[in-house]
Amino acid sequence: MDVPIPREQSETQPSLLQEWGWNESVEMPASAYIHVPFCKHRCGYCNFSLLADRPAWFDRFLGALERELAELQIPRAVETLFIGGGTPSVLPAKQMIRLLEMLSKWLPLEAGGEWTMECNPTDVNQDLCDLLAFYGLTRISLGGQSFQPHKLKVLERDHSPQQLKAAIELAQNCFPSVSVDLIFAAPNESLADWRRDVDLVRELELHHVSTYGLTYEKGSKFWGLRERNLLEPVVESLELDMYMYAIDTLTGFGLQHYEVSSFASPGHSCRHNQAYWNGTPWWAFGPSAARFVGGVRSVNHRGTLEYIRRIESSRSALTEREQLTEEQQTREKFVFGMRQMEGVPWAELSLAAPEHVVQSIENAINLHIQHGWIERVNNRIRLTRKGLLISDGLWDAYL
Repeated sequence: MDVPIPREQSETQPSLLQEWGWNESVEMPASAYIHVPFCKHRCGYCNFSLLADRPAWFDRFLGALERELAELQIPRAVETLFIGGGTPSVLPAKQMIRLLEMLSKWLPLEAGGEWTMECNPTDVNQDLCDLLAFYGLTRISLGGQSFQPHKLKVLERDHSPQQLKAAIELAQNCFPSVSVDLIFAAPNESLADWRRDVDLVRELELHHVSTYGLTYEKGSKFWGLRERNLLEPVVESLELDMYMYAIDTLTGFGLQHYEVSSFASPGHSCRHNQAYWNGTPWWAFGPSAARFVGGVRSVNHRGTLEYIRRIESSRSALTEREQLTEEQQTREKFVFGMRQMEGVPWAELSLAAPEHVVQSIENAINLHIQHGWIERVNNRIRLTRKGLLISDGLWDAYL
């Protein structure tokens, strides 16, 4: 295997590590995200940065990723590591081993750390589970979306309900934590369809579930179909009923509703995502990967092929870099933190914020408390049940 060569630097040119925002005086990121941009096919609702059915690019991507990781200069231990996509599990064993080896080298997991990989149900077999467990993965996140065959067909998923259930059972036998994503408000979906999906969570003894209302993202196939009136979203009132049913039922099963879209039994919350919501720094690698280091937010080129070509020619993959002001960091930390059901320790956060920022956020807080959308509980600001239903519409007042 070729030794990765970091991007060439002149004596006066900053290293990519510095461009990312890191130096000896800033907090070392304790989390890292790896974007693996491949899938067997693209689902109709997806507009993520990925290549569908392009295995010929696997090795060149891994070579580029290895060179990008080498910009770390020395191994940087992390407490959480998340391999997302795309569908990382699409990699064959040889390429999977190469990926896991390079991550183990450059981003070794701290003792007691959390290492997650997103997997497609059709990829999950005993060999894959044994391999991932051997390298120390602790958590598998399955893109299930539904247990209903007609709904899976509408969503253009490539697995059956039986394959999803089998993947869950196999993963549960191999890893401490298994999470499943479920989508609601699919075209023509009924409340009864959604209830059947949610009710299976108890039967399958799932410890983590993320529920997402279907969104129509520009650039996706579903966006175009909706624009041409060939696909009709469910009515908003039904979507809200589905969300409320998930909250009431999953919490009734004993899962904690710990984030707007996420439910977990004790000890099974996604620690990696909590790093984002708490505003702590993180590394990120791969096409379209966004990192936050030393108050700098930087984003790699979205296109996989351009990402590869840039790194192969010793150029930076960065396309965006922004040094956030103290005010921006305070506002974003508040908004991201409010995704968590426990809310934000506003009294603590406000101590380090400029006075005019504190007053601005306080004004918005007081207004939203009057409307019953948020509340103060034990020195924290958090969403109410009423606020959960409109939370996405609240955040502009704080940014």
